Amino acid sequence: MEQQHSINIVNSSFLIGMPILALVSVIFYSLEYGISWTEPIIFVGFYLACGLSITAGYHRLFSHRTHKAAWPMRLFYALFGAAAFQNSAIKWCSDHRRHHSKTDKEEDPYTVKKGFMWAHMGWVMVEQEEEVVEHVDDLYADPILAWQDRNIFLIGFLVGIVLPGAIGYLAMGSLQGFLGGMIYGGFLRVVVVHHATFLINSAAHTWGTQPYSTANTSRDSPILSFLTFGEGYHNFHHTFQADYRNGHKWYHWDPSKWWISVASWFGITKDLHRIPKTTIESRRMKTAFQKQAEGEHVSSELQDRLTGCVQQMRKGLSELMKRREEYKAAKQERKKESKEAWKRRKEAHKARIRECKLRIDQARLEFKQIMKSFKLNNQTVSLPA
Repeated sequence: MEQQHSINIVNSSFLIGMPILALVSVIFYSLEYGISWTEPIIFVGFYLACGLSITAGYHRLFSHRTHKAAWPMRLFYALFGAAAFQNSAIKWCSDHRRHHSKTDKEEDPYTVKKGFMWAHMGWVMVEQEEEVVEHVDDLYADPILAWQDRNIFLIGFLVGIVLPGAIGYLAMGSLQGFLGGMIYGGFLRVVVVHHATFLINSAAHTWGTQPYSTANTSRDSPILSFLTFGEGYHNFHHTFQADYRNGHKWYHWDPSKWWISVASWFGITKDLHRIPKTTIESRRMKTAFQKQAEGEHVSSELQDRLTGCVQQMRKGLSELMKRREEYKAAKQERKKESKEAWKRRKEAHKARIRECKLRIDQARLEFKQIMKSFKLNNQTVSLPA
């Protein structure tokens, strides 16, 4: 790195000392007491609570406002987000919003352009010339987050270290229980959650694919999603920041979106924002074409075919969603009709849905033909901006 930085003693001591403390403590405890089912259960419970508080809370709710949450959920995120020892939600979101507005630039606080380890944890271990907290007036207006910001270290210590120890004591009724809960639910869990979430800044900008945009270093990695509560679909996230999902398909591993979605069934979360399928699919097509066309020439005819293909895809998907809504509404009124009348009406709805799917399939086939034509021919007209 060209820029010289001085070491932040407090942060560096914590990030280096905590793994050492966790390792020594786990070895000592295991040799002295062994391990029962209690310690792993406490670890998993606090791992999930703190990890989701960062990904679903700090990230998707507070930073990007992808949905709304009732005060009990916001309080939960404030408590266990503090226990994750990644600063207050207000300061975390300030850095993250700057990261998105200045991705890969010098102003990006954890740009991977300065190296993998800088993005992973190095940026936290150095002194910044001046701590800048900006673009978070909406968060200061939340009394829960303002309270958390004022008391972040006390809350972190009580919820992140003392509470798992207390739960261990209640479960096992001895000093052993307190130590086991504190070591596994506190020390070890802090280290694991740290490096799991740190991977979003480092690995998610280094390895994976870029199906939606090549404008920055963000990448999608299903493997990384298993380690980061679903945050591994990072190229999607950087392209569609307002979506509460990172893994937008039903089979994408994304515990954070499932947590937010299930909470909405009980009214704890609401106004979950989704990017329309038409926008996602057309963006994927355009990005695939642009990647293939990079450094090459594309004829105006082929460009027109792409435009028509994207329009057909968007129209087909919009029509499909409309037809499905009509079918859903019709099923709610089926009791008003005779069995034969409903059968005819149902078949008519299904036929219209099949027609929409056929148009979508035709658009996808046309796109494959466009890509194939591009590979087979050397074009002479530059790709329009």
